[in-house]
Amino acid sequence: MEELRAAAEAVRQQLNVPAFDEAAVQILAEFIEKQRHDIGDADKVNVVSALGSFLGECIIRAFGGCWIHNEAGVVGIQLGAHTFVRPFEHVDRQLTHGLAESVSGFYQSVPSRLTAQPARRLTWIPLPLPTTARRPLTR
Repeated sequence: MEELRAAAEAVRQQLNVPAFDEAAVQILAEFIEKQRHDIGDADKVNVVSALGSFLGECIIRAFGGCWIHNEAGVVGIQLGAHTFVRPFEHVDRQLTHGLAESVSGFYQSVPSRLTAQPARRLTWIPLPLPTTARRPLTR
């Protein structure tokens, strides 16, 4: 995933920020907000790729983790045993929806994602349901 680090470094230099940190993410959010209406559909994929690489490196440097392809083939960051984040998706969300989906807000949510317990997955549901579990429809 060296190409992602190289893209992140190129964005860091273009944004003229000294480090991959929370302040840099705030500058990224402001940059996206200023530019989002001027980015055409033809350029959007490359912009999301570059800016998502930068956001991802900021997350890795602050919270640890590493770039991976998950089981579904999605590129993102594995943080600990149970947390997988997708920085490219969050850049795309801010480009599409504006500050309501800010990359800065996403970045700030990472610590709570790391401390959250994974949801317990139910691996089976008995079917058919016992008749005692069925409720009559009420109107």
